[in-house]
Amino acid sequence: MSDKLIKLVRFIGLGFLEPIIRLSKGEETKKNITLILKKIVAPLASILLFLLIWQQGSDALFNIEANYRIEKAFKEQGQEAADEMKLCIESGAIKCQPNTFPTPSQVKYSFYSLLKDHKIINADKKAFIEKTAELNKQRKKAGKKSLVYTGRPSFVDQIGTSLKTVFAGFLLAIFIAVPTGVVIGLSETLRSSINWIIQIFKPVSPVVWLLLVFMVVKTITKDSDIDSSFIISFISVGLCSMWATLVNTVMGVSTVDKDIINVAKVLKLGPVQKVFKVVLPSSLPLIFTGLRITLSVAWMVLIAIELLAQSPGLGSFVWEEFQNGANDSNSKIIVAMFVIGIIGFLLDRVMLTIQKFVSFNKN
Repeated sequence: MSDKLIKLVRFIGLGFLEPIIRLSKGEETKKNITLILKKIVAPLASILLFLLIWQQGSDALFNIEANYRIEKAFKEQGQEAADEMKLCIESGAIKCQPNTFPTPSQVKYSFYSLLKDHKIINADKKAFIEKTAELNKQRKKAGKKSLVYTGRPSFVDQIGTSLKTVFAGFLLAIFIAVPTGVVIGLSETLRSSINWIIQIFKPVSPVVWLLLVFMVVKTITKDSDIDSSFIISFISVGLCSMWATLVNTVMGVSTVDKDIINVAKVLKLGPVQKVFKVVLPSSLPLIFTGLRITLSVAWMVLIAIELLAQSPGLGSFVWEEFQNGANDSNSKIIVAMFVIGIIGFLLDRVMLTIQKFVSFNKN
């Protein structure tokens, strides 16, 4: 049973739990305690150290800003105004609190606040749907559009929108890059003649891709009810991120062992059979390496693209909070930063797990 559990935690990328499982079974006590200290206790200690440095840095910036405000009040209005400002800051009143880098506790509070807002907005949505259900039935019978909830999306809704956009862009990247990479990889002539296109377009900025896609999509969807901001966002994400998969697919296909290709010829496999039964299975490790990079790049450029395309998502959330400038805006931005990082890490773990499922090398 323990061996199966160890294989499972290794497979899903949680191998650091292996020493705990072995120690619970009484195996090599000294060795496993040492591994626990290295793989679990040391990382936890680094997290505590990170939080401590963060707290100290936030306090230092708070004091700098507070002292600046007190000195400014003294220079402009005198000692009495400076004393009032000092008392106001010490009292914790929101109106005079320095808006600097937030502390861990402030970020935690903002996280719970965003979750609370999500529950309130969800309740409003349900109430709106129930209220307009009968009216929408009548409108549908009359051939009119249904009334939809137009309130602001919650933070959780925006996470969902960003995930939907990045997956749509990722699928677009796969549909373009993998078939194109296979075709180019099978022909040396194509590789030498098309390589310049890859080298020129690969480093192009997401902003440029967004503008190009915007020109095309706005022309095609003019005077239509299609959600063009979503289309622009996911196409831009796909075009920005597909190049790693394209390059790795070309490399994987072009470096397939010639002996395997010769065996396919001896078996008289057709072109399609050769691709699906020989070329793609042999190229999978490199292709999946490209896919992992593509998904990481897609998630990374998504924030900038959503911001510029005004598409509801984490990018627009960050920009709105920055523009808002409220006392808790900075801490909400930090919450979004951690969410973006954690989701990016989880997406990479998912891709790694899928790669292990389809890979011939089970080690």
